[in-house]
Amino acid sequence: MYILGIESSCDDTSAAVLNDNILLSNVTASQDVHFEYGGVVPELASRAHQQNIVPVVSAALKRAGITKEQLSAVAFTRGPGLMGSLLVGVSFTKGFARSLGIPMIDVNHLQGHVMAHFIKEKPEDTTPPFPFICLLVSGGNSQMVKVNAYNDMEVLGQTIDDAAGEAIDKCSKVMGLGYPGGPIIDRLARQGNPLAYKFAEPHIPGLDYSFSGLKTSFLYSLRKWIQDDPDFIEHHKNDLAASLEHTIVDILMKKLRLAVKQTGIKHVAVAGGVSANNGLRNAFRDHAKRYGWTIYIPKFSYTTDNAAMIGITGYYKFLDKDFCSIDKPAFSKVTFK
Repeated sequence: MYILGIESSCDDTSAAVLNDNILLSNVTASQDVHFEYGGVVPELASRAHQQNIVPVVSAALKRAGITKEQLSAVAFTRGPGLMGSLLVGVSFTKGFARSLGIPMIDVNHLQGHVMAHFIKEKPEDTTPPFPFICLLVSGGNSQMVKVNAYNDMEVLGQTIDDAAGEAIDKCSKVMGLGYPGGPIIDRLARQGNPLAYKFAEPHIPGLDYSFSGLKTSFLYSLRKWIQDDPDFIEHHKNDLAASLEHTIVDILMKKLRLAVKQTGIKHVAVAGGVSANNGLRNAFRDHAKRYGWTIYIPKFSYTTDNAAMIGITGYYKFLDKDFCSIDKPAFSKVTFK
């Protein structure tokens, strides 16, 4: 069985080919056009997807060593995401699948991030057992998920306002460090003191969390320090980045510890773009030693938006013959089905 996966929810055009659950290729075209705007411009993103999708799919098939006629199905991101970007992938999939006479499989983008842990590059690669807890953190979403099965995911808690990745990007922008902020903050934080500065941590009951107060605290603190030293950011950017990262990771891990305590599940995974952050990865390793967790951290190439995670989700849905009719539209907002 060969599955083609297509991902186009934001600003990365990606295609992957799997032979059953073994990844053969994973090709991604990123969009540099957004850097000068300090964020993703939806109209520019959809235009870039139109330019990239055919070459990316062709490259994925070529690297996998198969022809399009050998495909068994096409899995695609139906949502959530930017509507213009999604429409490019959805429209391409409908035409491509219909021309080949093969089924389409629609995939929830968030489900795909969780299922990235089931991508195999070799048959002996290990995967998490069900149930497990997954901390899903990205630029647009932050959720705590109990994964009972590939198609049974229960949201235990989520942000009530901003996502963790969004908070990092906004704080990076306030510091004038550029976009995307995640990799920049991560790089600077490795050279700074995580305890140099204190920022407000919200007290949200249960397993929900919040990051808007942190952003406000960070902004007001910077304004005060800049009044005394106009070059404060330049003089202290490493410590600022490290302290910001430490605060966000602390917020996430406190809630994760509570989720593990409440459920008794000690198999714990992390997924989404923020899972590439070294501070968060180190916190997972520390908690594994301290609390006896069995942790699952994805390869860096599977943390950001990629088609491999869409393809592996499509593989499991294919086994259940859970196909998508051609009349189903893209959707921009939802959590899990």
